[in-house]
Amino acid sequence: MQINSIIYQNSDVYYRVTGAGQTVVLQHGFGEDGTIWQQQIDFLKNDFRVVVPDIPGSGLSEFSPGANIETYAEIIKWILDAESKKLPLQVSDGAALIGHSMGGYITLAFAEKYPQYLNSFGLFHSSAFADNEDKKDTRRKAIEFIKTKGAHTFLKLTTPTLFAKTFTEEHAEKITALIEQGKSFTNAALIQYYDAMINRPDRTAILQNFNKPILFIIGEHDQAIPLQSSLQQCYLPSQSHVNILTQSAHMGMWEEKEKANNLLFNFLVNKF
Repeated sequence: MQINSIIYQNSDVYYRVTGAGQTVVLQHGFGEDGTIWQQQIDFLKNDFRVVVPDIPGSGLSEFSPGANIETYAEIIKWILDAESKKLPLQVSDGAALIGHSMGGYITLAFAEKYPQYLNSFGLFHSSAFADNEDKKDTRRKAIEFIKTKGAHTFLKLTTPTLFAKTFTEEHAEKITALIEQGKSFTNAALIQYYDAMINRPDRTAILQNFNKPILFIIGEHDQAIPLQSSLQQCYLPSQSHVNILTQSAHMGMWEEKEKANNLLFNFLVNKF
């Protein structure tokens, strides 16, 4: 695996590249970095060229003041442009972009502005709906908590709630390791992500207007993106591929990794 970088608005943004074939971008979500996808990277790299960014303030990438969802989407464009100079034939046919949670919001923003770059995209525990007022209030309370208690304390409390009960009980050490990895997050980064999510618009029109395949992976026990809310958007695309992970909450790439891997692979193979 190679670790490459671009400079965007005077900040170093890092991304991982591995494998060969058509390009698949895996975009992580809030309180994560690109390593959250490691099990999917290992599964897909023999058949695809997998590109995995760390958004500013996450993983290896420097924090970028003033960034928002559209900024993160623009960074993906810059990364694809940089990669296309190295292997143009592998990018020119279009990439598949899969976003987890907040990464799905970034995916939608990218699809809105740069649909010509994509042959498909996927929302992995994510939604095209804007936050309602209750959700915005919850995020604002989280911001105040982070300001007073700190980013790591916040992640220590909230990370276990992203997993289904059975996974939490059986794999406590994995969740602990994820929490420890979260020590690298600053208050400013998490607050910026919450502000970005609060201020993002409804993008259900993107689902309606995108005329290529769209993948939905939904967690039956997801409290962050509830099942019923997720299902309400699935009828909008002209080519909708809907999958429910019945044993997962919000972290299906870990909770049901084999099923998630196969869902991703089958979707991507059919697109390419």
